[in-house]
Amino acid sequence: MQWKHVLSIGLLASGMLSTVHADMPAITAKPVVDLPKLLAWPQYGNAVKPDISEPTANTLNDLTGNIRDCDIMLSTAGNYHMALTELWPNYLAMFPESDRPRNWFFTTSPPVAPEQIANHNLKIGNLQSACRPQVAVGPKRLIEKLKASGVTDGAPVEVFVNRGSVLLVKKGNPKHIRGIWDLAGKNVNLATPNPEKEAGSFESYRDVIYGIAANDPLPPAGLTADILFNRIFNGVSGNPDKWLTGARIHHREVPWSVAYGKADVGLLYYHLALHAVRQFPDKFEIVPLGGTVENPQPLPGNKPGAHYAVRIQGDWSARQQVAREKLIEALTSPQFGTILVKHGMQQAAPKLATVQ
Repeated sequence: MQWKHVLSIGLLASGMLSTVHADMPAITAKPVVDLPKLLAWPQYGNAVKPDISEPTANTLNDLTGNIRDCDIMLSTAGNYHMALTELWPNYLAMFPESDRPRNWFFTTSPPVAPEQIANHNLKIGNLQSACRPQVAVGPKRLIEKLKASGVTDGAPVEVFVNRGSVLLVKKGNPKHIRGIWDLAGKNVNLATPNPEKEAGSFESYRDVIYGIAANDPLPPAGLTADILFNRIFNGVSGNPDKWLTGARIHHREVPWSVAYGKADVGLLYYHLALHAVRQFPDKFEIVPLGGTVENPQPLPGNKPGAHYAVRIQGDWSARQQVAREKLIEALTSPQFGTILVKHGMQQAAPKLATVQ
């Protein structure tokens, strides 16, 4: 399949193209940032971009340093972090002990690769890295941005496809949320990614909400896709806390908001919600948007999305080049396919070719 065709398919499938519902209302309201009250300790050193510090998960004020000369550095969209963490020991085991990477790290944040590659910087709290990534992973929109900037080396390869989105609710589902239409309730507060800091993920979830509603042949009395959308995103519900976001990294912040903040429900990719339930079974449960918790079958409008890996150009040493190629090999290996299935994703995406 030609790359341009795969691109348009992948963008559509990941919710990055917003032409499916051209009549979707514009968003005019602003969300409430739902964060814990913490002391805002000062950070040291110069301000750099990208900076992915945020107060619920990634502030490292008591670890100060600057990392340089990495054998391998991966910059990746982080929503499959649980699978990548499990893969990494397998990746390192691909090397003879004498040649195994000693200085390595990967970031599992919102996609920050363009700034990270351009600036040779990444900051989390007081820990700073000056390593340039050899590999980047993310949705097609990110890969196209990297291609357009002239920093990629070779063709992208598919890493995984998700299984659509679901609703994450508090254990016991006290608001009795059963589907998208229940988000219209005045006293149902929804947490989403920050629409400015995580525009791609937010747009994907936004399109799921509108897409499922617009494709429902039997909407509840008095509700339409536009009414639902306006109640959530345009401030017409009369509830100032109805639309909540975190500040930076939704796969950490949305579960926090549901567990401890103001949210009753969060919209998450199935594998992220599955991870939250597995880690905190006393805090959460999943409401599927098509199919079952054990076997999600996304409803029309609830489109799965793919992530791709691409090599990054650089003046790499022989050691770094070997590490880069072995990482691509690991990300496309059958072993990683098994890991992905375990965590609610899949490696192959035969259905993407039929998405219109």
